[in-house]
Amino acid sequence: MSSTPGSWRAVVTASSVLSFALLGDALIYAVLPVYAASFGISLAMVGILLSANRFVRVFAYGAVAALTYKVGSRRMCIVAAILAVISTALYGIGQGFWILLIGRILWGVTYAILLLVTLDYAVEFRKQAGTRVGVSVAIQRTGPIIALLGGAWLTGLIGPTTVFLVLAGISVLAIPLAMTLPARRDGERQQTPPKRLGRPYPVDLVFFLLGFGVDGVFAISIALIFAQDSSAAVAVMSGGAILAMRHLAGAVAAPVFGWAADRFGARRVFITSAVLTIIGFAFIATGFTVIGAIAMLVFRGALASLGPAIIVDGLTEDDSAIGPLARMQAWRDLGAAVGPLTTGFALAFVSAQLLHGAVAVLLVVGLLYWMRAPKTTP
Repeated sequence: MSSTPGSWRAVVTASSVLSFALLGDALIYAVLPVYAASFGISLAMVGILLSANRFVRVFAYGAVAALTYKVGSRRMCIVAAILAVISTALYGIGQGFWILLIGRILWGVTYAILLLVTLDYAVEFRKQAGTRVGVSVAIQRTGPIIALLGGAWLTGLIGPTTVFLVLAGISVLAIPLAMTLPARRDGERQQTPPKRLGRPYPVDLVFFLLGFGVDGVFAISIALIFAQDSSAAVAVMSGGAILAMRHLAGAVAAPVFGWAADRFGARRVFITSAVLTIIGFAFIATGFTVIGAIAMLVFRGALASLGPAIIVDGLTEDDSAIGPLARMQAWRDLGAAVGPLTTGFALAFVSAQLLHGAVAVLLVVGLLYWMRAPKTTP
């Protein structure tokens, strides 16, 4: 089965909706740890808030997968685009823990919907799954890159709360864009319905550790590492630039490595990327922060398209991909939820560098466990 121009339009459109929706979530990781007092919260509360949406997603993926199968990707995408605007606006008007928590919970539901919708469109043609997911990731990363570079600069001009109201206004563009998605997928599914989320496969545990390390330890502590030797404003700019590199690396690496997975095999390319990601963590642990961050982020970006490619490799054309993809994302987000929560408290006792070293060791163990598992499992 070959990919048609119409199917590619759906991939591009859904990915663009997610790109707009990601603006507020991308910037809050750089702003909240440094400007916690401006939002009326403590550093420990920062860890809770930045992990809350992940916990919501862990439990939301199963319901979202079933609902998407029932009502269709287009309707779900429109609802999620509206929720994205609301959650980003709450960051701008929120003072105190509870208002911000509501915003993070809404974002958790929003992202669960948008991620599965974009993956659903992208893996429709299984033989091109790696390439299509890679292109989708590249489009998605555009919004966060702009938010982290421009938003970090804008924060210094208009303040750490007002900037999110500006981003909410821009995110409104996602709503009419979602309405242009093809409606033909709604209610026209012939595949087997997705199963309920179950126990993790070995590859799910690898993604749990990646979520814990990249979206937890690294995302929370990188600005604080720079703040050790600079002002808060400079730390936000530096941390924002590095976090923007995460999205830029994903935008570049995901399509390239997705194509390589389709050409040379997802498993082989996945192992190579995982090993180089581990090396990046090790570099940060030993003081080579910038070099380690770049190496880790480039190859972690590659894994964004390789994970779904491995999952769909084990499916038939009659199997719905939503369920297995939801399972993998649930375990990845569980790691990303535990990561900020653990990091927020652990930084009171150990250095950020030591935490990165611990992640490197855990990833080595997890990768070896997956490589020794039967190849019939994802």
